[in-house]
Amino acid sequence: MKTNKSDWGILWRVIFLFITLLAFSFTLLKELYFIDLILLPVIVFQVIGFYRLHKKTQEEVNQFVESIHYRDFSRNYNVKHAPVDLQSLREGFNEINSTFKVISKEKEAQYQYLQKVLELVDTGILSFELESGEIIWMNESIKKILQVPYLKTIHSLDKRDHALYTQIVNLTPGESVISTIHREKSNLKVVLSSSVFKTEDVQFKLIAFQNVNEALDETEAKAWQKLLSVMTHEIMNSVAPISSLATTLQNRLKQFASETPDPSGIAEDLALGIDTIRKRSEGLLKFTETYRNLNKITKANLAKVFISELFENLHRLMQPTFTQKNIEAAILLKEPLLSAELDVDLIEQVLINLLLNAIDAVKNKPDPKIVLSAYTDSDNRLVIKLADNGSGMPEDVLDKIFVPFFSTKKTGSGIGLSLCKQIMRVHKGNITVQSKENEGTAFYLQF
Repeated sequence: MKTNKSDWGILWRVIFLFITLLAFSFTLLKELYFIDLILLPVIVFQVIGFYRLHKKTQEEVNQFVESIHYRDFSRNYNVKHAPVDLQSLREGFNEINSTFKVISKEKEAQYQYLQKVLELVDTGILSFELESGEIIWMNESIKKILQVPYLKTIHSLDKRDHALYTQIVNLTPGESVISTIHREKSNLKVVLSSSVFKTEDVQFKLIAFQNVNEALDETEAKAWQKLLSVMTHEIMNSVAPISSLATTLQNRLKQFASETPDPSGIAEDLALGIDTIRKRSEGLLKFTETYRNLNKITKANLAKVFISELFENLHRLMQPTFTQKNIEAAILLKEPLLSAELDVDLIEQVLINLLLNAIDAVKNKPDPKIVLSAYTDSDNRLVIKLADNGSGMPEDVLDKIFVPFFSTKKTGSGIGLSLCKQIMRVHKGNITVQSKENEGTAFYLQF
């Protein structure tokens, strides 16, 4: 063990005090009082010196403890100008401060690294104190998912989305559930995962939000594509021979009728029945062929397109219909040079389909209006919006309108919006809808 100057100084002080006390005791026993009178002030001086050293050491330690309490590791204790007895103490304080500085820098670097990692991941992360509900931390992904810049407590989420708030609060550690986040313009499906941890006798709950909307849409689309492929294949294999056979029978019957007189009219009735079978078979084949189109769109021929030109072409195409039905049509484009890489033919097909639906929705309105607009959102993505003030749709219908075969129209095939969704998917985009009954509907094409 290293012994420094201050240690030797204290040791010599103790030895000298011991010798002085020993001498004082000896002279007191020998009744040499005049020597005791000389030694007594020396003893008092030494005791006062020890007290002052103890007091000074205590003050130094108190100051050091205070700096540690407030995490002030920047203070440097002057060793050179300190009393010899305190130099080793101050050296120790400086070494401890240096160690704390290194540890603090390492922890800060780790925290910054972890924070950057959590900011970059797509998973939304939210942590809050269990007892008070105070939000401790939320990354950028969760802000985008919830579409909120800040949350003070988890309870403030109750007013925004009661169902989501209830699921978060009741979610047990280790459990994962699929939840729907109700946002302003669209709904989002996420997987919620929970974890609870404890620090300094305070419990915290951490919730991870994994966006599975696109994955579910893709899985659902593949399932529908497989179903449609099987159905159309089986229907066409079954109906095509019927149609061919009906045509053959019809020709044979015509030949028979021309050669054989039929006063009873049986041949004519048979011809009518066979013709009905043929027409219905051909209609069913055309119907099946239409649904096969859902599986044919697998690639988009992308090219740079100015949105203003796309809107102008649509307006010229649909203007006669708007005029005939007395519909007010408006185009809003704040950025005239807004452009995007897309397949203009496919996107025109989507917009025409949406415009026809909007025209049908506003037909009973006294002041029918359709607005087509485009803008870039907060993530710098192109969004095309088509809104109308028509009859709107009930909430239970909104989740079904993109499902093949589903239609709210009596004469609808249920393929239009399904085809729109497929076209947006090949553009690596999405189509969402927002609607209220008797107020109107808005479709959003997000690229």
